[in-house]
Amino acid sequence: MSLHDTIAATVARHGEALKALARRIHANPELGLAEHQAVGWQVELLEAMGFEVTVPFGGLATAYRAQRGQGGPVVAFLAEYDALPGIGHGCGHNLIAPAAIGAGAALAEALAASGTPGTVAVIGTPGEEGKGGKVRLAEAGAFEGLDLALMAHPRVRTTADTGRLAVLRREVRFTGQAAHAANSPEMGRNALDGVLLLMAGVNAWRQHLPEPSRVHGIVTEGGDAPNVVPDHAACRFYLRADNDRTLAEMLARFEQIARGAALMSATEVEVSAGDDRPYSSGRINAALNRQWLADAEAMGLAPDPAARPGRGSSDFGNVSALLPGAHYYFQITDEPLASHSPQFAQAAATDRAQAAMLKTAEALARGAGRFCTDADFREQVRRDFTASA
Repeated sequence: MSLHDTIAATVARHGEALKALARRIHANPELGLAEHQAVGWQVELLEAMGFEVTVPFGGLATAYRAQRGQGGPVVAFLAEYDALPGIGHGCGHNLIAPAAIGAGAALAEALAASGTPGTVAVIGTPGEEGKGGKVRLAEAGAFEGLDLALMAHPRVRTTADTGRLAVLRREVRFTGQAAHAANSPEMGRNALDGVLLLMAGVNAWRQHLPEPSRVHGIVTEGGDAPNVVPDHAACRFYLRADNDRTLAEMLARFEQIARGAALMSATEVEVSAGDDRPYSSGRINAALNRQWLADAEAMGLAPDPAARPGRGSSDFGNVSALLPGAHYYFQITDEPLASHSPQFAQAAATDRAQAAMLKTAEALARGAGRFCTDADFREQVRRDFTASA
């Protein structure tokens, strides 16, 4: 059997188990860094597939590394499985983990059957939604020794890696003076006014942001009772840009707006990073993108080669800055649904989504198989990684 034939046969053999895993993760959403059930189910399946699994991994209780094969190159498929607060799997991460596991099993079987050297890893990376699981793993050296890292994410169309925005997060807290809102408002200093003025300042600033920069926030604390002038109020903001320099400039401006809001409201303000792990915009690898478009087309995933640049953020950007890699997308619905929505969460549980997930696993394994067997392709991938710095 050819490499592609073995990959296809392996994905087909494990198809029902992979779909069952996607359904279980979807039905039991767990927030970032607390995905204990999802990890247990993945480890059980990986061990049944012949992988040696290390869990916990990289200092994170819900991270793991599963490995098969020997020698180089060393290829990793990255799994995500965290959910969103209040929405569940509105980003479809229940599909990412089974796709990665299916790809890993298929490539490991194909390399073994053909006697081709190479090590296949599936790395479970928790907490992508704001917790920076991959950033934390990178800090622990979890990606050292890898030659390639691949993953695929559900979306409304199939595309190559379209890039991503760097992101950092800030908590802003205003402190004022409580007072009776009707009897003695003149004695109060309204911390909520500080938040609202910050929101107004950010709204005015948006007109002057360079594309494709983004800034957006929510109020996390706004007082306890309408008849009490709030002495504490807080909000949380995300700042995004397509490069680190612009992001640093945005942060400086944001802090100026916060200080201005404090002056206008006669309050004190603190801007804090907290436990934030900033996400990098990372790198795009042209050779890997070309390979994905070819493999996705071969699998009937109908890729869009002219997709617009990505406007979201992912901690995969930090991985792609360390080693060659790609973060692809696969279509799970024909409807123009927004990600991070209840409607997308419903789409991520459909038979259509699970069928696309299996095709994606096969496409991922095909591209990684070429990387393992074609020295010229490996060299081109490495050259593109260096050139994209």
